[in-house]
Amino acid sequence: MAVEGIGAVRGVLFGSVRGPAGPRDRRRGLRRGTVAALAAGSLVLTAGCSSDGGSGSVAGIGGTPPVARSSPAAPKPSASPSLPPAKGSVRVVSTLTEGLDSPWGLAALPGGDLLVSSRDKGTITRIDGKTGRKTLLGAVPGVSPAGEGGLLGIAVSPTYGADHLVYAYFTTESDNRIARMQYDENGTTPGRLLGAPDTILRGIPKGAIHNGGRIAFGPDHMLYAGTGETGDGSLAQDKKSLAGKILRMTPDGEPLHGNPAADSVVYSYGHRNVEGLAWDGQEQLWASEFGHDTWDELNRIVPGGNYGWPEAEGRAGRKGFIDPVAQWKPSEASPSGIAFVKGSIWMAGLRGERLWRIPLSGSGGKEPLAAPQSFLKGKYGRLRTVLAAGGDRLWLVTSNTDTRGTPKPGDDRILELAVR
Repeated sequence: MAVEGIGAVRGVLFGSVRGPAGPRDRRRGLRRGTVAALAAGSLVLTAGCSSDGGSGSVAGIGGTPPVARSSPAAPKPSASPSLPPAKGSVRVVSTLTEGLDSPWGLAALPGGDLLVSSRDKGTITRIDGKTGRKTLLGAVPGVSPAGEGGLLGIAVSPTYGADHLVYAYFTTESDNRIARMQYDENGTTPGRLLGAPDTILRGIPKGAIHNGGRIAFGPDHMLYAGTGETGDGSLAQDKKSLAGKILRMTPDGEPLHGNPAADSVVYSYGHRNVEGLAWDGQEQLWASEFGHDTWDELNRIVPGGNYGWPEAEGRAGRKGFIDPVAQWKPSEASPSGIAFVKGSIWMAGLRGERLWRIPLSGSGGKEPLAAPQSFLKGKYGRLRTVLAAGGDRLWLVTSNTDTRGTPKPGDDRILELAVR
């Protein structure tokens, strides 16, 4: 069953597909007016101070005005006062929780608790950030798990304190789409704490493989999504397709005029399968990408950039394509989630069964500060998702119950790491 929502495909690289406004569109306009009023009121209250303890506000990316900060969903990247060391370290502090079924997306709530999605069950569960206690929020209606599809990335609204909205990227019988649901934190019935999904973007091509699925709110409070080309490489270069792209949209799923093309949600293209998104201390966007037989990639994302697939894989040095900052053999990586902590990008490897550290130069350059370094090789099996937990801490999600791993007692689990 496909989810009925209010959205349509918001835009493609050179134009958008829209229909005449109907009652749902008008209702959506009323809702947006309410949300805008809340944001405006919050902005008035906070206009006289810096949200980061600095002397001014942060300008939005691509000319988008900054919006008020309210109950940030996750720790923001912290700029390093100095370059990270060439060699780092990882220490497993604890196992927060275990016994998870096909975990995929991970998001932090204000206060430190976590939300985790189950790809195959289509559910979202709350994890107590101190005790690991699990509370089922509910299932997302319309999820159709098959192959690499299902309930994938999740994100918490940047204005969660006012709206209590949780966003999800998932596969239906007809497409991949993004919807948002209100989480009733005061509800008393586990499994029935999520409101009806409100679809903000639909029409992302689906496939048995390469559905992308990572979503995250950026420093500009806009929503970003990584998509896959579904196994059809031509879609990555097709400017009329949402497949094989990184998308950027408002929290309502609308394109931004600061994007590379007007009235389009497409931010970059030429991607094979993007499952990792993160911003560094300079608010530069990075993305991990599955290669084919030759090279997996870590890419520095620029608006409008063409990252080459299927014409180029890895560092090709070809005009018109942007080469990756770092690359790996698929047997060593097959990367999924990434996070920025202590001056480095940390990247989870599925087939590689290890955690990679890529120290950044801090200048947004084309080369890492030092050679990537791997940790935990084979110790916890396949690794799916990483999330900054504040300071030197990192959450790490294993992925051994996704039909491709070999589950051990306790799988799957969330680990707390101390990293440097």
